[in-house]
Amino acid sequence: MSAGTSSGFASRHTELTSLHAEWTKLRTVSGPSWLLAAMVAVTVATGAAAAASARCQPGAFCGVDPARLSLTGVQVGQVLVAILAVLAISNEYSTGMILLTLTAMPHRTAVLAAKAAVVSGLVLASGTVAVLGSVLAGRLILPGRGLPGFAALSLGDGAVLRAAAGSVLYLALIALLSLGVATVVRESGFAIGVVLGLLFLFPILAGVVSNPDWKRHLQQIAPMNAGLDIQATTGLHSLPLSPWAGLGVLAAWAAGALLAGGLVLWRRDA
Repeated sequence: MSAGTSSGFASRHTELTSLHAEWTKLRTVSGPSWLLAAMVAVTVATGAAAAASARCQPGAFCGVDPARLSLTGVQVGQVLVAILAVLAISNEYSTGMILLTLTAMPHRTAVLAAKAAVVSGLVLASGTVAVLGSVLAGRLILPGRGLPGFAALSLGDGAVLRAAAGSVLYLALIALLSLGVATVVRESGFAIGVVLGLLFLFPILAGVVSNPDWKRHLQQIAPMNAGLDIQATTGLHSLPLSPWAGLGVLAAWAAGALLAGGLVLWRRDA
């Protein structure tokens, strides 16, 4: 066996070992499963409540996006996703288990990559359930509310399918962003505060800024505002960014957070 082949085999073995270790950690504690179950329940319930509250006079133009309305719960569910991702690494720092983790698996970037893969995989799976439940709730509740187009809410519609799939990806990217921030900050409460600040501070600033150009720029760089544009199925011309470009902004935030987290994990003592 050549040196290159041996090195590649060792690297693959390290990656698989890291993945198995991180999966075991999350699987053997109850917190993550409860958070994911709560995320699904809250997301679907909020979306159903938003759909049930929709009202429009017959024949009137309401300017409401039926898909986006049904997926309103994603904005609430993302908070639980952020908490889950933060705790995936901050708990190890608070208990001192990170020392054992890095001793057993000294390749620190592999450890972070494994955490990112396991956390995002779980969020993708549970997020799919949450989004499908939200779309189903909207499909069942919205017809007859008097808003044109509500009865057509279906995954067979390309725009609705994009909004649904994009919402699942949005939740996964929120998890990666949160994991990166928590790797840098380490302390769970502070990390959750930083993540929620990044998500909700920009919309607040955009709401109080009177200059339309500044308001639009804030919406374009805001991770939540830009990312949630993926849910839009009507009025796309009025969006600060196109739906996929907006999700790309969130992806850039997540990549930057993970890169910063990887550098800090690599350079700083545990």
